[in-house]
Amino acid sequence: MDRLPLMRRLATTRRCHLLKFAIPVLHVSSSVSAEEFYCNRLGFQRQFAYRLDETKPDPCYMGLTRDRVRLHLSSFSGDGVSGGAVYVAVVDVDSLHAELVAKGVAIDTGPIDQTWGNREMYVKDPDRNSIRFIQEGGGRVV
Repeated sequence: MDRLPLMRRLATTRRCHLLKFAIPVLHVSSSVSAEEFYCNRLGFQRQFAYRLDETKPDPCYMGLTRDRVRLHLSSFSGDGVSGGAVYVAVVDVDSLHAELVAKGVAIDTGPIDQTWGNREMYVKDPDRNSIRFIQEGGGRVV
């Protein structure tokens, strides 16, 4: 009985279940401006903020959440460059659009139906990072 194929399948299965989630880190130039935008305008909540010197706003590494989404923002040098992008899956992009417009958020793109089947809306933060809100499957709310 050849056990090698079974062992390969088991090894592959075990590897697939080691990863749990990813948290994107976006580089920002000002933690104060970033927190105002993400928390007051996009509806995230700050979970933590780490600063080398608590008397200075920057550099700072900050964790944010909204619903089941986690984002990290960093003004530390070496933690990426401004102008990054993050994909955020949403249930209803049109409802989110209405919420953000009511808060005065400038919408960069959308909401639009993409040819690949998603309904999408893009917003840029003060550092030109693109937050891409994606409703998979287009206009139908699931």
